[in-house]
Amino acid sequence: MRAPVIVRPEQPRDRDRVRLINEAAFGRSDEADLIDGLRADGVILLSLVAERTEGIVGHILFSRMSIETPQGRIPAVSLAPMAVLPDCQHSGIGSQLVRYGLDELRPRGERIVIVLGHEHYYPRFGFSTEKARQLSSPFPPEAYMALELAEGALFGIRGVVRYPAAFGL
Repeated sequence: MRAPVIVRPEQPRDRDRVRLINEAAFGRSDEADLIDGLRADGVILLSLVAERTEGIVGHILFSRMSIETPQGRIPAVSLAPMAVLPDCQHSGIGSQLVRYGLDELRPRGERIVIVLGHEHYYPRFGFSTEKARQLSSPFPPEAYMALELAEGALFGIRGVVRYPAAFGL
């Protein structure tokens, strides 16, 4: 039996380990570089780590983004990236990170979260391609999903998503 997982806010001392986890999970440095860029841009809303007795094994990041509509700009949250060390994947750590993060964002008044991710993974948390249908993005519609943290937050919203500059979009 594996040690229990504790999800907690990322601390400055965790940054090297967070980079390593993202590089290992994705097999490249793009996501780790994205995190550095989002830190530099000052748009991180929430950065969490999953820790076991042997150390940090997972990470999730939420940053500010927006939806541009004819009526004005609507704040939203980007969930990206989320990473778990390869030998710890498929053990529920990613799900713990997502749930904990969403539970932290709700009382902060966040209303909309957007993710580009696996079409069979994120719907379990309430993300839906249908909710994102009226949001113009450069991503494939089957992997582009939205979640309302406040019921009806996306009702009647049509617009173009705007990610922070670090995403390079």
